[in-house]
Amino acid sequence: MAEWITLPAAPGRAAPGGATEGRPTGAQAGEQADGSGVVSVPLRCWWAAPTSPGRGAILVLPEVFGINAWVRSVADRLALEGYAALAVPLFARTAPALELGYGADDLAEGRRHKDRTSSAELLADLDGACRWLQQRTGAGLLGCVGFCFGGHASLLAASLPQIAATADFYGAGVASGRPGGGPPTLDVLPEVTGRRWCFCGRRDPLMPAAEQAAIGAALRQADPEGARHRLIELEAGHGFMCEARPDHDPEAAAAGWQGMLELFATTL
Repeated sequence: MAEWITLPAAPGRAAPGGATEGRPTGAQAGEQADGSGVVSVPLRCWWAAPTSPGRGAILVLPEVFGINAWVRSVADRLALEGYAALAVPLFARTAPALELGYGADDLAEGRRHKDRTSSAELLADLDGACRWLQQRTGAGLLGCVGFCFGGHASLLAASLPQIAATADFYGAGVASGRPGGGPPTLDVLPEVTGRRWCFCGRRDPLMPAAEQAAIGAALRQADPEGARHRLIELEAGHGFMCEARPDHDPEAAAAGWQGMLELFATTL
């Protein structure tokens, strides 16, 4: 069974002295403020429950195009594999129901929302989604898969203690920036205690050779023996997993899907 669900805003976190932080000026009904000042908002998610006994639970993080038909199909395919899958919006404050196609105007709109999103907001939303997924499924540790900007965000998710395995598909920009500003997201890698496999296309113009080399070096530094982290380079361009994108590559997509399933099967 798969359906749209809305996760409520997470309750305000306890402030020093046991009080609960109030909402900042401008917070709307249904929103809560955490102790860092980040406003927690409801999350409109796509929930795909497995029909067979569950093998684990996974967060699915979309591209800048939102939880569109292709992202929903990823969650649905994971459910057919026996995993509970929750596709989580990344722009819950500026476009909570974003669902775009893959045209130039769609890309421009998605990037506008990306530019208005911070890593602190993403971490707050992903932490809330993890807690909901654990409560709903009874899972201890979780998996996470992200594509494009969702792949970038999956590195932030990987720093959360609930995440045991992340599959990152062409998560561009981690070596050069962070949502909302700050040091590159790649600097988060030492905080990752789980496993992280990064799937990249050698012909990806959004992930030039220098960035892929920086990612590989950081993965090796964090895990010299290669027991937890991998950089998997495939002969493909950007967006090769998605059938609706011009750079879709069936051979690379099949290899990426099987690699992701291997990661989850051997971790969760």
